[in-house]
Amino acid sequence: MDVYLGIDVGSVTTKFVALDKDGQLVDSIYLRTQGKPIAVIQQGLKEMREELPQDIIIRGVGTTGSARYLVGVIVGADVIKNEITNQAVATLRYVPEVQTIIEIGGEDSKIIILRRGIVTDFGMNTVCAAGAGSFLDHQALRLNMNIEEFGQRALQSENPVRIAGRCTVFAESDMIHKQQMGHSIEDILYGLCQALVRNYLNNIGLGKEILPPIVFQGGVAFNQGIVRALKESLATDVIVPPHHEVMGAIGAALLAQEEAEKSNGTKFNGFGVSEANYRTSSFECKTCSNLCEIAQISLNGKILARWGGRCDLWERMPVSAKSHKYL
Repeated sequence: MDVYLGIDVGSVTTKFVALDKDGQLVDSIYLRTQGKPIAVIQQGLKEMREELPQDIIIRGVGTTGSARYLVGVIVGADVIKNEITNQAVATLRYVPEVQTIIEIGGEDSKIIILRRGIVTDFGMNTVCAAGAGSFLDHQALRLNMNIEEFGQRALQSENPVRIAGRCTVFAESDMIHKQQMGHSIEDILYGLCQALVRNYLNNIGLGKEILPPIVFQGGVAFNQGIVRALKESLATDVIVPPHHEVMGAIGAALLAQEEAEKSNGTKFNGFGVSEANYRTSSFECKTCSNLCEIAQISLNGKILARWGGRCDLWERMPVSAKSHKYL
C-alpha cells in the first residue's frame, strides 16, 4: 500500500495522518504538543509505525503548522507549506464548493476566503486567546468540568446570558458575576460560546465577505455549542466536515502526494528518526541591524538546518556554506 504522511505541529496539538493514493484516511494520531515538538514528533511516528500495516510504503511526507520547518528537517519532508494553504487544500477535497473556512484551534484562529476554489483573502489571530479554544478551556477549568461536557451542556441553554468576551480576564470576571446573580450554568456556558463567536467575527472576520457554503473546522468544531452559536450569528448553515480536527495534516499529505507525482522519490528519513537524539539551539544573527534569533537543529553534533530570520539568508544557503561571520 502506498501511503502519504501529513504532519501538523501546532502550539497545543500535533496531528498525524496517513492517506492512501485515493486520498482516503488510513490512520490518524492526535497528540498534545506540550511545548516539546521534537519529542511529540518522535512519539507520533513511533505510534504510526505500530498502527500502520507492515506492507505500507511511504511515498511522500508534508508538514505544516507553527513548527513545520523544524519537523520538516526531522522527518525529511517533501513539501513544507503554511496552514492557510493546507487548510484550503483539505477543505476543497471534502467540500469543493466552499467559499468560507472558519478554523478555530487551541491557541489561534483563522478565516480563509475562497472563490472558485482559489484563496482570495485570509485572516489570522495568533495573539489574543479570546477567539480561540483556550478561552473555553480556561473557563471550563474554572467551572470544574471537562471541555467535552462543556459543549453538551451549552446546548441545553434556553436563556443564554451575555458575557463580555473581548478578553479572557474580563470574561472570567463577568462569568463569576453572572453566577452570583443566579443564572444557570447552561446559560452561562452558551453565553461563553456566543462570546467566542462574537470575538471571532468582530476581529478575524472583520471586513471579510463571509459567504456560504461555510465550513467550520479545527479542534473547537467538536464543541456543538460553538457550532450552534456560529449558525445563529451567521444566520446560515455551517458545515463541519469529517476529520475536521486534522484538516491541516490532511492538506499536507495531499500536497505531499502531488509533489511525489512530479518527483522521483521521497526525502522521508524513515520511522527510525523516532529513536534519534536531536538537539535544538539558537543564536543571534549579526548580518544586519535586525539581529534576528536564528534557530538550528543538530544530530550527533552535526547541524542539519537553520531558520527563523526575517529574511531567508539561513534557509537558502546549504548548512556547509554558512559562514561564521554572520554569527
